[in-house]
Amino acid sequence: MSATSSLALTHASSAMQLAKDLDQNKVTPGVLGFIVFAVLGVAVWLLMKSMNKHMKQVSFEEEAESGPETAKAAAGGTAKPATDH
Repeated sequence: MSATSSLALTHASSAMQLAKDLDQNKVTPGVLGFIVFAVLGVAVWLLMKSMNKHMKQVSFEEEAESGPETAKAAAGGTAKPATDH
């Protein structure tokens, strides 16, 4: 028997002992918990990918407001800045 196989058997027997010592009343997430977590992770990744695609289509430049003040400014006059009271 090689050193690698004897080492593997030693670790396997210690793992079996740890499994026997495990509390049977302890609740663990198991395979179903992993599947749910993986599905949520994939869903978040797809949502972020979609959001990035939509954000690239958005134009962040402001358009000039059309109104009497901007028309006067375009004609060569000075426009008063709008103030909120």
